[in-house]
Amino acid sequence: MSTSTTASVSTHVLDTSVGRPAAGVAVQLAARSGPLADWRPLGGSATDADGRCRDLPALPEGTTHVRLDFAVEPYFSQQHNKQADAQQDAPANRDSGAFFPEVAITFAVEPGEHYHVPLLLNPFGYSVYRGS
Repeated sequence: MSTSTTASVSTHVLDTSVGRPAAGVAVQLAARSGPLADWRPLGGSATDADGRCRDLPALPEGTTHVRLDFAVEPYFSQQHNKQADAQQDAPANRDSGAFFPEVAITFAVEPGEHYHVPLLLNPFGYSVYRGS
């Protein structure tokens, strides 16, 4: 059992529509110290080539809830542009964005625990879970 007084958080994003990590997804981290407390923005990062955020800010002592905000619309717009360039015969009116332009995941944390929260993403849906 850990003796740390704070929890820690990590994440990664996988694009299940192509079966690859999602690089360049901006992720913002916020925390609060109780269910009725105001959210405190802590900063953010972006996913690397492996779809991982390796430098999310540390959580302050007393954190009970965490929110990860993923900006997925710019990622899917970029993917659409790459796909259109690769497929010159692609229909002109294809959907270029994501149905969910952003994904906000809120979860409870306990001091001393590590929370790895992967986001499995495609243009019309997503799934999250507590990983290891």
